[in-house]
Amino acid sequence: MNEVYQNGNGNKRDMATLVKLFQPVSEKSNGSGNKVTVVGCGQVGMAAVFSMLTQNVTNDVALVDMMGDKLKGEMMDLQHGSAFMRNAKVNASQDYSITAGSKICIVTAGVRQREGESRLDLVQRNTDVLKCIIPQLVKYSPDAIFLIASNPVDILTYVTWKLSGLPRHRVIGSGTNLDSARFRYLLSEKLGIAATSCHGYIIGEHGDSSVPVWSGVNIAGVRLSDLNPKIGTEEDPEDWQQIHQSVVKSAYEVIKLKGYTSWAIGLSLSQLARTILTNANSVHAVSTYMKGEHGVEEEVFLSLPAVLGHNGVVDVIRQPLTDKEAMQLRQSAALMAQVQAGIQF
Repeated sequence: MNEVYQNGNGNKRDMATLVKLFQPVSEKSNGSGNKVTVVGCGQVGMAAVFSMLTQNVTNDVALVDMMGDKLKGEMMDLQHGSAFMRNAKVNASQDYSITAGSKICIVTAGVRQREGESRLDLVQRNTDVLKCIIPQLVKYSPDAIFLIASNPVDILTYVTWKLSGLPRHRVIGSGTNLDSARFRYLLSEKLGIAATSCHGYIIGEHGDSSVPVWSGVNIAGVRLSDLNPKIGTEEDPEDWQQIHQSVVKSAYEVIKLKGYTSWAIGLSLSQLARTILTNANSVHAVSTYMKGEHGVEEEVFLSLPAVLGHNGVVDVIRQPLTDKEAMQLRQSAALMAQVQAGIQF
């Protein structure tokens, strides 16, 4: 039996001190209504948990990981900060029953790519990991929204959809929400204004074949492509395409420098969780079911701007794309489908 680590408040009203202190009026409820499960207590998982707790996205988190000591240590470390947060309830276990009743299940668990390992081999190993995780999460939280961050995220979002049997709107990949944030940051650096005032999306794969939608990049509604028709192309005299190249390389650079990425993806997951829990109906570039959009014929999950709410993906935004952007998106879909064809479920 896996040990369950949880808050030590228990129900010990028979203790003499508590009998004297409390006069019961009604039955105490244990449900918060905003419970989030995070599977995987590595750098990404814990960055997401820390972001959600400190940004008051949720005050009820369940942690699951295979490494019992690390799991208990992370839980205790967070619990010891309870006085600095808003009544946070942090529980942890290797047993998935701890996840029961979750509104969102965030999956960050997975194996890293080995040197010389093919993309398909990595996908297959992570598929085998998800085979152990997804059915258990569905068993205990059948109504939850599933948010996948494990890489390669687009393909593993597809795998989660297949393994879970859930409707496609309830299975979401973190996708290019982070790529788009990196894009906006680099635009802001070049323009000298706040990243929140730069509007632009990267769609498609969270990876090398991602597609920057230069035709839609705007500041206060002013499209940069109207000012520079060649923006983002090889003929662009201002070399704006370098920004997208930096976006693609940025994860590799961070990993080279510090060994992993964590804070930005943790903040991205926190933002997506807040949007879902609050039914915000705000737009984010997330990995979602793609077939039928922009001429894509394959059953793949790729990122498009999507409206998110309590039900997961509510709408997909149909951006007007240039012929080149649409072609790049279809190429990205074909690449995903090619890898997916070799997966053994």
